[in-house]
This record gives sequence, structure tokens and C-alpha cells, in this order.
Amino acid sequence: MNEFVKPVVDYFELSPLLIVFFAACLGVVVEAFVPRAHRYLVQTLLTVGALVGALVMLVLVAREVPSYADGQARGILAMSGTLALDGPTLFLWGLILVLAILGALLFAERHLDGGVSAFAGQAAALPGTDAERTASTRGLDHTEVYPLLLFAVFGMLLFPASNDLLTMFVALEILSLPLYLLTGLARRRRLLSQEAALKYFLLGAFSSGFFLYGAALIYGFSGSMQFSQISEAVRNDVDNRVMLLVGLGLLAVGLLFKVGAVPFQAWTPDVYQGAPTPVTAFMSAGTKVAAFGAILRLFYVAFGADRWSWQPMLWIIAILTMVLGAVLALTQTDIKRLLAYSSVAHTGFILTGVLGVQASGDLSNGEISSLQAVLFYLATYGLMTLGAFAVVGLVRDSAGEATTLSRWAGLGKEAPVVAGVFAFFLLAMAGIPLTSGFVGKWAVFSVALAAGAWPVVVAAIASSIIAVYLYVRVIVLMYFDEPIGEGPSVVRPSVLTATAIAVGAAATLMLGVLPGPLLDLAARAGEFIR
Repeated sequence: MNEFVKPVVDYFELSPLLIVFFAACLGVVVEAFVPRAHRYLVQTLLTVGALVGALVMLVLVAREVPSYADGQARGILAMSGTLALDGPTLFLWGLILVLAILGALLFAERHLDGGVSAFAGQAAALPGTDAERTASTRGLDHTEVYPLLLFAVFGMLLFPASNDLLTMFVALEILSLPLYLLTGLARRRRLLSQEAALKYFLLGAFSSGFFLYGAALIYGFSGSMQFSQISEAVRNDVDNRVMLLVGLGLLAVGLLFKVGAVPFQAWTPDVYQGAPTPVTAFMSAGTKVAAFGAILRLFYVAFGADRWSWQPMLWIIAILTMVLGAVLALTQTDIKRLLAYSSVAHTGFILTGVLGVQASGDLSNGEISSLQAVLFYLATYGLMTLGAFAVVGLVRDSAGEATTLSRWAGLGKEAPVVAGVFAFFLLAMAGIPLTSGFVGKWAVFSVALAAGAWPVVVAAIASSIIAVYLYVRVIVLMYFDEPIGEGPSVVRPSVLTATAIAVGAAATLMLGVLPGPLLDLAARAGEFIR
């Protein structure tokens, strides 16, 4: 008779997770009991304070939890082995928390739209009705977005730390459900926002179903949800290959949807365009970091011994994602959709780095490992993308944000600083030297070449050339084209948005000029524990 074993909760090691979770729950209580007039200030302080506190605790945890020593991965398995706290987990947690702090600053911005935030005053009111107009006139604000943000961050932290399929599925849902709601809460263009939320929800539900069905098949194959036992079954069981391959494919569908890889990218441009720009900025950066952390752990730990099954699949997906993302970005007339397809192309670049693994348990690849390259690229991508979307929110017209690309003509003359910062982010996305994008691409391309994935690297270089033309075209539009009509206008942001943009720009520059410290930090993160 099996006895129930009480799980041991490692409170100190899990403190960053717990701080974010309890702050999210406290935010719900604030919505219920704090007067509406004071909720904005209370929720903003609570959210930013909790995220900063979690980041501080993460630094303390990282000093106590061993990550890499004597050529071996180190870490601890918490919550009866369902969570793995190792070097890569702590690195990803730190990156997610930094992006979440910057995202919270964008959520709190009120200077860009006449003293109100980018979120609807009353989400339950139908667009165009008297109830919506009354809520807008009264300057009502949906402060529920702050606990929703914290719940999404909690899911993002849980996702890459998951050490079994059931916990990973729970994390997937925790991070996804708040984002579905946040996508539909735009103050302006409500119908477009609600349409984006519905598309995101329906497609996300299908992807979750694929993931859950794949988890069931893998459980049938291995008899366990734990990654270490799945890995052992992959090494020793040769009788159920069909169940293994089908289950692995279905799991890949669920995870590749979250990162927007082809052919699961259809939601990306619509959601990025329709969501409030602060949500788009946070979602585009944080979700990709968390989802790639989960992809790395799943493929490297659970299925590392069967790399010959999943590597050819990722070769094809990486090539299609880079090429299709870069080509479709050329046809866009909306700046947010353009950045969305750019995000799709960057997903392909990151997948190029994932292919760098050569053997199970051996992630080293010359001077830089595949995992190190991907972690560095995620950091560079997240910071420059969040900063770029933050700049998009500054360009306005009488209808709100001016996201139509033609409205950006002449921006360099109207607001040279804003145009210059945005051009810098575009050059970083293109991978121009002395920007973080160049070092990130060099890292993932080099590990892929060392692993023999030269066709993928050739496609990546071709896609990068297409992307350079795309980004330079936007820069030429801003500086050399004449404005149409009244021309673009730029709203001066508060210190909140200005801080987010400044941090993103400074990090993009510093990681391009001095990438060594972050590369060393990623190297010290070591490998995933098994």
C-alpha cells in the first residue's frame, strides 16, 4: 500500500514565485475593498513593488542555489520534483521579472491619452454604447489589469521551471488566460481589440488541447509525467516509437504556438495589432522568453536522447518561420503588424540556436553553448522589442495611436529623438554591428553551424538580408519622406514610459558593445539539471 508523502515546500528558493502570486491575490482584494479613486496608485505601487521584491529575492536565491560546478549542472528539485531550480531557470526568471517591471511601467502610463490609461473604462460595455461613452467621460480605468499582469508573470515564471508535463500545462494556462483578457481591454478601437482577444483565445484553446493530448500520449509511452523518467524511457523503450513521435509532435504544437512559429503564427499579427500597446509590448517579450524556456527544458531534458527525431522537424520549422516572417513583414502597412511579423522571424532565429545541441547531456559547442546563445538572444530580443513597442505608443493622431505606416512619414523632422530611438531599435532587430541584435545573431548562428545545421544558417542569413531592407525602408520613411496631411505628432511621455524606453535602448547598446558580462552570466547558468 502506497503512503501519501507530504510535499516539502522550499519557501526560500520559491520566494520569487510566491511573492508574485500573493501580490496578484492581494491585487484582487484591492479591487474589492479599496475605493475606485485610490486603486490606480495602490495597484501600481503593489505591482511594481512586488516585482522588484521578487527580483531582489531572486538575487539572494541565486547566491544560495548552486548552478554549475565541476562541469556538471547543479540545482534543486522543489515541490516533490515538479519544479527545477537550476541556472537556466534563475536566468530566465531574472529576465522575465525585468521585462515585467518595464511592462508594469507601461501599464501605469496615463499621460499619452489625456490623463487615462490605454485600457477600457468598462470592459463589459458594448463598443459605441452610452455605457461606454459614460465610462470614458468619467475617466474610469480598469485597474484589474495589474493583478492580471501579475498572474501572467506568475505563469511565465512557472513555465520554464516546470519539470513535468502536468505542471507545464498548468503554467501554460496560468500565463495564457490573463493575456486573453488583457488583449481585449483596449480603450480605443474596442472592436479590433475584442476580435483579437477572441482569436487569441480560440487558437490558444486549440493549442492547449494539442499539448494536453500529447502529454497523455507521452504518459502512455513512458508511464510518467516527470522529465527524467520520460528521458529514461526514451533511451530504453524502442517498442512504442509511434506513440512517442505523435506525442512529441503534439507537445511541440502547443509550445510552438506560444512562440508564434510557422505554421502556428496566424494569431500573432492580429493580436499584436488589436491589443493595447502596453500589453503587446509585455506579451511580445515575456511570453516568448517563458515559452522558449519551456521548449529548451522539454527538448533538452525530456527528449534530449531522441534528438534525431525532433531536430529535423525544428530545421524545417525554423527555416519556414524566418523566411515567411521576413517576407510577410514587407507587405505590412501597420507598424504593429510589421513588428509582429518581425517577431515571427526572430522566433526562427532563436530556433536556430536551439538546434545547436549536439548530444544528450552535452550542450557545449566550442566557446559558446547552444543554451548560452539562446539565453543571450532572448535577453536582447526581449529588451529591444519591448522598447520598440513602447515607442510606438508615443506616435499619435486625433484617433489615438497612429499605427498606419504612412502616418510615420516625416517623423524624423517632427520628433528627431523619438525617431532616432526607434531607428536604433530597428537596426538592432536587423542585426547591425554595435547593437545587441548583431551579437545575438552571431551567437545562435555560430552554434547552429557547429552542429552542422548550415542550411538553416543560410536561410537565416537570407532572411536577415530581407529584414535589413524592411527596417531600412521604415527608417527612410521617417527621415526622408514628406508627411501626409498634418503629419505625425508625438506625445511627451511621463517618466514611466520614458524609463522603459531608456532601459531598453541602453541595454540594446550595452549588450552590443560589451556583451561579455551577460554571455558570462549565461555561461555560469550552466545546463538544465536532469
